[in-house]
Amino acid sequence: MYDVIIIGAGSAGCVLANRLSADPKRKVLLVEAGPVDRNPFIHIPAGVVRTFIDPAVAWRDFTQEEPGLHDRKIYLPHGKTLGGSSSINGMAYVRGQPADYDAWRDAGNPGWGYADVLPLFRRSERWEGASSRFRSDAGEMGVSFPNVRHPASAAFIEAGKTVGLPELDDYNGDRQEGIAWLQYTVWKGRRSSTAVAFLKPARQRGNLTIRTGCCVLRVVIENHRATGIVVRTASGAEETLSAGEIVVSAGAIGSPQLLMLSGIGPAGHLRDRGIGTVSDLPGVGENLQDHLYVNVRMQVEPRFSMNSATKFPGYVPHALRYMLTRKGLLAMATTHCVAFVRSSERVERPDVQIMFRPYAFLIKGDRFVPEPIPTVTISTCFVRPCSRGTVRLNAADPLATPAITANYLTDPRDLPVVLSGLRWIRRIMAAAPFRDHVRGMGEVAPGEAAQSDAELEAYCRDTGQTVYHPVGTCRMGTDAGSVVGADLRVHGIAGLRVCDASIMPAICSGNTNAASVMIGEKGADLIGGA
Repeated sequence: MYDVIIIGAGSAGCVLANRLSADPKRKVLLVEAGPVDRNPFIHIPAGVVRTFIDPAVAWRDFTQEEPGLHDRKIYLPHGKTLGGSSSINGMAYVRGQPADYDAWRDAGNPGWGYADVLPLFRRSERWEGASSRFRSDAGEMGVSFPNVRHPASAAFIEAGKTVGLPELDDYNGDRQEGIAWLQYTVWKGRRSSTAVAFLKPARQRGNLTIRTGCCVLRVVIENHRATGIVVRTASGAEETLSAGEIVVSAGAIGSPQLLMLSGIGPAGHLRDRGIGTVSDLPGVGENLQDHLYVNVRMQVEPRFSMNSATKFPGYVPHALRYMLTRKGLLAMATTHCVAFVRSSERVERPDVQIMFRPYAFLIKGDRFVPEPIPTVTISTCFVRPCSRGTVRLNAADPLATPAITANYLTDPRDLPVVLSGLRWIRRIMAAAPFRDHVRGMGEVAPGEAAQSDAELEAYCRDTGQTVYHPVGTCRMGTDAGSVVGADLRVHGIAGLRVCDASIMPAICSGNTNAASVMIGEKGADLIGGA
């Protein structure tokens, strides 16, 4: 009998395990379907290009045919190891904007405004910069700047300044609008996943049990109270484990899937899958939001592109430098710089994110193939998309891939913002000093010929990809479509909470991992104070 069982050792789950087990009187079990995070490519920042597609550490899910993307299926992986997606993601540390969290609060979720969550962001981070009212150097998760300033990335920053964007020292401080070097969850040349930052220091605690290779089949619910879970171990055996409180922390795909497998969700859908309804909650699996990015690729002079360093023998000197010093390009994420801009003067706060990489991959399904010519990639996304999708069960089987439909670009309000982002990219790339290093074909894709809105729309729908930020499928709120309250308790089921990115009422204005860690901190406070 445990006091708390946490399902999922991901971005929020590892934080929960650390904070809750800090009380020696509380017996905590953390259950993870994937393996221990021993894969060396997890910990080498540049190893993301391998772990991202590795079935040993990633759930290799695809969406259904996306109606807004010419019926293409989009590869949407998420983490399957200790650390979850924080062990396979692009390591960008972006908190979003204060107004994001104030909107959560104003939607009926007291305690989730920016003033409430800022101390939680500060609590978790070990920032390499100076401590301030926004930042802290005393937490567990390392956050740092790139250790190398690549010349192409530096030129991107300068070109942004040329077109009027202010260079920011810290976009996670008092202002997000502008251009900056990206901040990483990297510390001393190694990925600072939540498994490394939060779980590793707590693993020796006698009151914390960690079980990997355990797939949770369902939550046990008796008289509208969660009493335990049923798991299938690596040997195929099934066990029932009991606890006073169950916390589902399996992410925006896994959490609604598990709730529905446990009989919590839309009654009609559960009936169609042969699952008895314990609680008819129509909001489970609804409200799926994700960021869609569209890439612009530019041909540049060879020294301005890292493409040659992604193949043998080009990567050899970089690998040697990393082995000897834990520095260099292998100690960095793939994206080097970021800009936050407004799609029009009518918009009050930034709604477009632009990301720069000094190399280019061609995306072919779930594969990333380096472009053979020296190129760079500049991506744009609408950070507050209006399109909404769903997660549904394909079958009453925990190991079956769920039916995911993100509905990218199906809301007519989204496309104009994405097109504005493409025009922002062209404006920056045409400015000095970056324009001085463009060579050959210039804009490889979408290409100089694509100028009209119709031509750019076709390009977006033909090539748009996920930024791997699914959220919102167990939405927090008080209305009939919500799944959990501000205390993260599942409506109508005692002893059961959800604590991960799925509870976001609306996606935050930027990469979602930092907010997921914050949600873990908030959940720990709520459970610890219960």
